[in-house]
Amino acid sequence: MQESRNFTESQIVFEDNHLIVINKKVGQLVQGDKTGDFSLLELIKDFIKKRDQKPGNVFLGLVHRIDRPTSGLVIYAKTSKALSRLTQMVKNREIRKTYWAIVPKEMIPQNQRLTHYLQKNEKTNKATVFPKPSPGAKESILNYQIIKELDNFQLLEIDLETGRHHQIRAQLSKIGVPIKGDLKYGSARSNPDGGIHLHARKLEFVHPVTKENLEIIAPVPENDSVWKACE
Repeated sequence: MQESRNFTESQIVFEDNHLIVINKKVGQLVQGDKTGDFSLLELIKDFIKKRDQKPGNVFLGLVHRIDRPTSGLVIYAKTSKALSRLTQMVKNREIRKTYWAIVPKEMIPQNQRLTHYLQKNEKTNKATVFPKPSPGAKESILNYQIIKELDNFQLLEIDLETGRHHQIRAQLSKIGVPIKGDLKYGSARSNPDGGIHLHARKLEFVHPVTKENLEIIAPVPENDSVWKACE
């Protein structure tokens, strides 16, 4: 997977005194985990400390997560007030998240609302998908539409109604279109960078402090011919 300790200022797609929104690269961790690898949380704190010449510690809180092999938008809060408000907005589903996914060119409906029940397996770090309610499984809902046809793939735009572990990856795999490069959920082969073709494309929400309506869009990963064919 791509080197994860390189954070560049060009990854910042929105910033003010209250929050900072980053276009995460494939392979970057949103926060520290058991691997001990560098995380964006620490890299951004270090960047802000140096850029703004702050003498003390920099406050930065992660609002929501996206998987390490994916790319796209992640929100970090720069104040405790913004963090608590944004965290509550996530719980209340007041932040609209739109993803792009590149999947095989299989025959699926042009658009569809998928409802499944997902159960996370802690040992394998994988979600099991059930078609009907099952003990320990959580209802998982997404809406997708095909927005572009490529030579061997198709581009889906996905709106999440729930935010479950590996939800998009698991649900798309269940209907026979695993995300390109996602070996864990049935893709035929891996991607050269170790990532998957899932991109957190757009966020829409009301700013927790200024109450401004925000719509933030992340460019697709550079140096990727398949992604570039989608723009």
